[in-house]
Amino acid sequence: MNLQQEQWWADAQSDENAVILDVRTPEEFERGIIPNAINIDIYKGQGFIYSLEELDKSKTYYVYCHAGSRSAKACQVMQQLGFEKTYNLLGGISEWNGPVVEAN
Repeated sequence: MNLQQEQWWADAQSDENAVILDVRTPEEFERGIIPNAINIDIYKGQGFIYSLEELDKSKTYYVYCHAGSRSAKACQVMQQLGFEKTYNLLGGISEWNGPVVEAN
């Protein structure tokens, strides 16, 4: 499900089961992230699938990338793997007006 950033961020902040997932490359991740995001690079192919399989499928995932295309694909893959609640950030971090922090 695609959400505009205001709704995406508001939902992520109010959801006690929220996980913010950044599917960009580690290099992109290092340039700045939405607070509390975890990084799983969608370009890792099967490694991406393996990493997703380790996540708690009962959580709600708020997914983003640079422009929204990779994260939309990630949401589709996650749904195929049995994740019921995945939300794509329309426009990605390139259009993000919310907080950005340095990756730890």
